[in-house]
Amino acid sequence: MSTPDLRPLMVFDAIYKTRSVSRAAEQLELGQPAVSIALGKLRDHFGDPLFVRTSAGMEPTPLAAELAGPIRNALDALDEALGHRALFDPANSERSFRICMTDITHLVLLPRLWRRLRATAPGVRIEISPLSADTGRLLEAGEADLAVGFIPDLEAGFYQQALFRQQYVCLASADHPRIRGGLSLAQYQAEDHAVFSTSGTGHQVINQEIARQGITRRIVLNIPNFLGAAFVVERTDLLMTVPRRLGELLRGRGDFSIFPVPFTLPEFTVKQHWHARFHHDPGNRWLRGAIAELMSELDPPMVRE
Repeated sequence: MSTPDLRPLMVFDAIYKTRSVSRAAEQLELGQPAVSIALGKLRDHFGDPLFVRTSAGMEPTPLAAELAGPIRNALDALDEALGHRALFDPANSERSFRICMTDITHLVLLPRLWRRLRATAPGVRIEISPLSADTGRLLEAGEADLAVGFIPDLEAGFYQQALFRQQYVCLASADHPRIRGGLSLAQYQAEDHAVFSTSGTGHQVINQEIARQGITRRIVLNIPNFLGAAFVVERTDLLMTVPRRLGELLRGRGDFSIFPVPFTLPEFTVKQHWHARFHHDPGNRWLRGAIAELMSELDPPMVRE
């Protein structure tokens, strides 16, 4: 039995997901001319432009939007029926991966991941996006490959793998005028605090737990990321409750002190997440395996995929 030419359908699916001919070519590991030729064949077949260039990228026409679901279903069915298995060779691949993560994960993971890529997959490229309410849709659509963080809302249709447990500590300037050698609950409640609102960090759970215990915290500065708040803390007398990994990293590179939180806070688990559609994709499997291995070098492995 001869294998049918699936390239035009694969090109349609990739352009629909990425909204870009060039990114579709990268994802399929094809030259851009080959993708353009396949798109031209599809346009001739359907008598419709299918994708129109706009300021937001290659947007689908109404007909393309109608075709997207059936074409994706057809590719999935053919892949299963024909026993087709894509191959991924990291040493020779020029694939671009998109990972959604928090800024603390930038610090903890990215330097190690980049060194691994340069050694084993020099042609692979990484694009980083922040975690947001849109992360689930990006993973489902194939517009992002992985999401790393604390994302309890990703449930049905998603796989997850625990990477490490996270605890919280209190961060203060090394020159703080009133806190030396330890931090009591009374001091914690008496001082001014900076907080951050980064998605995917578990910080909302911490806020809820502090409120549940009836602990007061005078918040005078709210910044939407870890690092912005941390470097304000370094030069002021503000306190900030932060993940332990971030606190230890900052203490080693700046004028910070870290103290145990003077009351009980729950741990939370940082995980990597991916959609079920890409569970068997060899490139996705390779990337999440590399991330799990890198994180296990810092902590004992928690679970197996």
